[in-house]
Amino acid sequence: MILPPSLSIREGHLCVGGEDCNGLTERFGTPLYVTDGDRVLANYYAYSTALSSRYTQVRVLYAAKANGNLAILRMLGKAGAGADVFSSGELQLALSAGMLPEDLLFNGNSKNAADLTLAVQKGVKVSVDSLDELALLDSVAEAEGKTAEIAFRVNPAIEVPTHPKIATGLRTSKFGIPHEQILSAYQAALSCEHIQPVGLHCHIGSQILDMEPFVQEAEVIVDLAGKLVDLGVPLQFIDLGGGLGIPYRHATDPAPTPEDYAARVLPVFLQGIKEAGIRPAFWVEPGRYLVADSTVLLTRVNSVKEAYCRFVNVDAGFNLLVRPAMYDAYHEVVVANRADVPPLNMCTIAGPICESGDILARDRYLPVVRAGDLVAILDTGAYGFAMSSQYNARPRCAEVLIAGKTVSAMRRAETVEDLIAPMEDCTR
Repeated sequence: MILPPSLSIREGHLCVGGEDCNGLTERFGTPLYVTDGDRVLANYYAYSTALSSRYTQVRVLYAAKANGNLAILRMLGKAGAGADVFSSGELQLALSAGMLPEDLLFNGNSKNAADLTLAVQKGVKVSVDSLDELALLDSVAEAEGKTAEIAFRVNPAIEVPTHPKIATGLRTSKFGIPHEQILSAYQAALSCEHIQPVGLHCHIGSQILDMEPFVQEAEVIVDLAGKLVDLGVPLQFIDLGGGLGIPYRHATDPAPTPEDYAARVLPVFLQGIKEAGIRPAFWVEPGRYLVADSTVLLTRVNSVKEAYCRFVNVDAGFNLLVRPAMYDAYHEVVVANRADVPPLNMCTIAGPICESGDILARDRYLPVVRAGDLVAILDTGAYGFAMSSQYNARPRCAEVLIAGKTVSAMRRAETVEDLIAPMEDCTR
């Protein structure tokens, strides 16, 4: 198996950031998310460098939905990242992490008055998703005595080679305003007393391994940018979103890099803004690419059962990693305490949740697995803990951060008391 750069094998044990997974679970228990912070930063700098070497006005906004842990946000904020936020909660997390309001963009298709009020109060730009939202934002800004800076999110109607549930630029997507309606939307914004359009926003999907859709997106957006200039819109930034994927199947998936992205997309962007006579900032919103391969989910084998197949029953399920159940997503699997032993048997990794779909990995060749072994699910830093739940009244696990030589908890494990408290407060 080809391991991500953050992983290694030492004396038969899988290590994350140089730390033995077995030792980490002895200290913090299982299940356990473990993140190599140095890998997160390396991924961020790869993105930032690839873009800024071709154009000086670049801003990398981390897609906070991918992994909203405060430690991750602080680390990226200190490195210079802003954030794409999709809720009031994510906005406040980003500010708590030390990110500046001007380095945030409040995205989303269904914001309410409280969301928009918070954005206006904090001075955060809003990516507006409908004319109804524009009207609401204008009234909110008037009530606050401020002017809201906005972009509109464009739906470019582009087909992308990814799972339908994470393809956001399709004509049928709930996100964005159809590109043929965008000019009239900006005209409406220019007529609002408390709205200042300053940007143009688009996002076409997630886990995209082909550069061509990104090129098509850039072509659509720079064409619109030229028309917006003619309308008198002072474009300060153009945000092309995120979506660059990672090779979850390490041996066979394409592995495009930020350098590949920059080499294909920035020439289109630069030519387009030259023709329009403008020099807006270039914004991007990587999430998965920055954090996915930095993290493993460690889970203990409770039992092995010979039935329809060889079920390896572990103590983590889709309550902690929903991607396999929700998207049929593939994650590589390693038996962490015998990582150098050749695979001999086909196994299916099953979680403890009361659902037949609680399968983390199906039909994988592994060493002989026994109760008590430690299994590592790889590439779980994006949409892992962030999409976790307390289904079956299972408290969520701890998260650990390795930063250089320092190992520390960045989220404690929940307890049953944590589950009970919000209900008990209401029923006494």
